[in-house]
Amino acid sequence: MQLMELKERETLSREAAAARLHEIADELASGNDIVMQRDNIRFVAHVPDEVNLKIEFEVEDDEIEFELELTWKPA
Repeated sequence: MQLMELKERETLSREAAAARLHEIADELASGNDIVMQRDNIRFVAHVPDEVNLKIEFEVEDDEIEFELELTWKPA
């Protein structure tokens, strides 16, 4: 299978970042697919009833990172 990847990285206010996370959480809770679109590329992924959730919190001298990752096997 060919690797397909779309990364999204932007600088947002804390409130805007929270709103984006709420949108993603609402998509997951409602049973909808996750959709990401950038220019002419559109990714649609069906999310099964169970997913793996990984949370990382790293503190370094010059940066703090909080990362959420969801993974699952395709149907």
